[in-house]
Amino acid sequence: MPSSMNCPGRTVTLVTVAICLLLSACAGTGRRDVLPTVPSVDLARYAGVWYEIARLPMWFQRHCVSSKAVYTLRPDGAVGVHNECVTDRGGVDQAEGVATVVDTATNARLTVVFNNFFARLFGSSREGNYWILALDSEYRAAMVATPDRRFLWILSRTPRLEEDIYRRLVEQAQRLGFPVSELIRAQRL
Repeated sequence: MPSSMNCPGRTVTLVTVAICLLLSACAGTGRRDVLPTVPSVDLARYAGVWYEIARLPMWFQRHCVSSKAVYTLRPDGAVGVHNECVTDRGGVDQAEGVATVVDTATNARLTVVFNNFFARLFGSSREGNYWILALDSEYRAAMVATPDRRFLWILSRTPRLEEDIYRRLVEQAQRLGFPVSELIRAQRL
């Protein structure tokens, strides 16, 4: 049987098929409406501890059963990020990062970069990767996502969130096009 190197017609056909598949995949991922963020975020009020109530699946959190984030204002205007999760094996994973405001008119769109090789290799987009989609007036509950709708977190200042507030946030996420049936709720004891 001839190899593809000895059969130029077959190589051209395989390349053509690969290009067609790539183009059709890109065409199928058409841009959805831009996600609406909250009109304004007071970063001083947003700073502090936030508990993860639910999230969409994410590779970096695949073993997390209970997570929290601590945000601190830095003198340079950025926000320090400390993420911590209890794993399904009882251990604790931690990650440090820095959030920079992308949309200074609202402070609702930020770019968060964690201090690890993977994050530095891929970075984030200029439109940010941490969009605050919902935030109650008392800064007790929030919903944060990436603009591509791949990741979503429902957060609370306390380890538990009232069920009616949770349901309203899930309904909002569904209206915005997130796959809410895939949400993973935190397992707090």
